[in-house]
Amino acid sequence: MMEPISVSELTRQVKDCLEGNFPLVVVRGEVSSCTHASSGHVYFTLKDEQAQIRVVMWKRTASRVKFDVNDGMDLVVIGAIELYAPRGTYQLVVEELIPQGVGPLELAFRQLHEKLQKEGLFEPSRKRPLPRFPRRIAMITSPTGAAIRDMLQVICRRWPSLNVVLLPVAVQGDAAAPQIAKALREVSRLDDVDVVIAGRGGGSLEDLWAFNEEIVARAIAACPIPVVSAVGHEIDVTIADLVADRRALTPSEAAELVVPDMVELESQLHHVGKRLVGSLRDQATSARRQLELLSSRRVLRQPFDRLRQQSQRLDDWHEQLSRAIRTRTRQGQSQLATMAAALNALSPLNVLERGYSITQLAETGKVVKRVEDVSVGDQLLTRLHQGQVVSRVESVEQQEMKSTKG
Repeated sequence: MMEPISVSELTRQVKDCLEGNFPLVVVRGEVSSCTHASSGHVYFTLKDEQAQIRVVMWKRTASRVKFDVNDGMDLVVIGAIELYAPRGTYQLVVEELIPQGVGPLELAFRQLHEKLQKEGLFEPSRKRPLPRFPRRIAMITSPTGAAIRDMLQVICRRWPSLNVVLLPVAVQGDAAAPQIAKALREVSRLDDVDVVIAGRGGGSLEDLWAFNEEIVARAIAACPIPVVSAVGHEIDVTIADLVADRRALTPSEAAELVVPDMVELESQLHHVGKRLVGSLRDQATSARRQLELLSSRRVLRQPFDRLRQQSQRLDDWHEQLSRAIRTRTRQGQSQLATMAAALNALSPLNVLERGYSITQLAETGKVVKRVEDVSVGDQLLTRLHQGQVVSRVESVEQQEMKSTKG
């Protein structure tokens, strides 16, 4: 019987054998059970129809991969086989990932594009207009590249007195994206900066990649000052171009977008000045004609004629009104005299003058019309034509009325 060995010793021997025979492998498969740990490490399973293997990608390697690893991706994994002793399992340690069907940078571009588009960072509604006459421009680019020379030449030609501040950054390489993002965050601290140009000259997709990094895209979106992206040539489109408030096809065009042309502006001002002088001259001529027409009117040549005519008309109205009042007064007096005569004719006093009288109950003032209206002892008041008589009823005699038959 063989001498037994420890589990650790067996595992060490297997580890030496396994790792010594598989120092570097190239494996293709489908990603599943992908986990992005908070430590920055990435763990997933690479499988095909019949088998699977655990894969680990350490943080250092993951930071170099431009795209995100997700379930369902078809990848070629280059790395070494390693035995993980605490679990007694073997795994593939990634050194490089190659997506199948599309390049790694193209895949990273598509993933970030889809992510930021869902967040609305490309929406036209969030784009801000550029100032018409900027006081100061900030340029975020390489201080030694062709882009800065091209932009300064355009600015000096179009608006020589403009103030320009340069924030020097690397525009390619691993350090470029953090430097560009930092400059975009710091530019708001500069005084009187109205617009920012961030960009570089042309190059390969790898050369321009800093402007496809998420950190740069979010720094552009968060910048409180309008940003013009000027990356590469006309055919180059980066994530920064899509997030920026304005995209320029080249750095030279970016300078043309943010800086007015002094010669063109002077020409426009000269043209506007001529139009303004012509318009003022036409208005003055028209006003002069109107003044001449007004001055020729009778009311202005003899202003008191109208006043005298109205005064005479007022006198005529006063005379007509006076005559109407007098006529109306006479008519009223005549009608009043007629009505007074009619009322006098109907006055009961006139009846009394002819020998008639009116008898009333002294207590109530009720006119006595029938014998039933009085009783023995009632005090009566009889009104005559001149004066009145007070009497008392001694007796009441009722006379029967004789009826006449036809």
